[in-house]
Amino acid sequence: MGRWRAPLLSGRSTGGRALTDADVPAALRVCAQVPVDSVLAASRIATAAEVGLRRAGGTLWGFERDDELVAVCWSGANLVPVVPPGAEDAIPAFARLARGAARRSSSIVGERESVLELWGLLAPHWPEPREVRADQPSLAIDTDPLVSPDPLVRRTRPEEYDDLLPACLAMFTEEVGYSPASGPSGPYEMRVRHLVAQGRSYARFDGSSVVFKAEVGALAGGVAQVQGVWVDPARRGAGHAVAGMAAVVQHVRRSFAPTVSLYVNSFNAPALAVYRRVGFRQVGTYATVLL
Repeated sequence: MGRWRAPLLSGRSTGGRALTDADVPAALRVCAQVPVDSVLAASRIATAAEVGLRRAGGTLWGFERDDELVAVCWSGANLVPVVPPGAEDAIPAFARLARGAARRSSSIVGERESVLELWGLLAPHWPEPREVRADQPSLAIDTDPLVSPDPLVRRTRPEEYDDLLPACLAMFTEEVGYSPASGPSGPYEMRVRHLVAQGRSYARFDGSSVVFKAEVGALAGGVAQVQGVWVDPARRGAGHAVAGMAAVVQHVRRSFAPTVSLYVNSFNAPALAVYRRVGFRQVGTYATVLL
């Protein structure tokens, strides 16, 4: 399902520009208009509000109309446009900024129509993508789960990192097609450690083996986006995903945010069935361009 596109609002557009720390509060207000669509960018912008853009790990672009910020785009490891309805004229400006940027993200991800339009403008100038995932239902739940949670799913502990990491690497490889492993201090490994330290990593263990795991990969604006959902292949089909996700929803809504979201490939029928059993409903559609 696509997002309804409002007619472009009238007014004087001033084009896109790199934003500064002074613009961060206005950028968060833009994200608040579409909290589920924007959570990936909003989580990085919220970090910038605490530590400054320079230390937040990316660049923030904005698009103004009549001196008001109406759309933003986070450019870091991922390129994430946030374009509320009526601000679609921001996308060509973001494409110009992306073409002129010194760095290139490894993916473009976010609300489908914005991502695909942005990619259409970048495609003639950038290398062939590894894959375009153009239909990823965006799901959310803001109530208790519909099924009983697995009582053995809990927050992972720092001392369990060595047991957790192989499951994380297996999930990423299965989902993206290559291993992100780059050594004990690599960016992926450090991110896993960081999520564990923040209490945003959940798992069910059987001894030292991970049966089920998931993380809160993005958190901002009252929305927690769950990522990295994985069940040990040898244990699939036994209901661990349904009960595990119910436990994650319950934990996350109590500790982090009232709305829990995620996105999944439309062709992944088993995963969609799991999430719907838990109580997730589709609230939009994402797309991802893997570069």
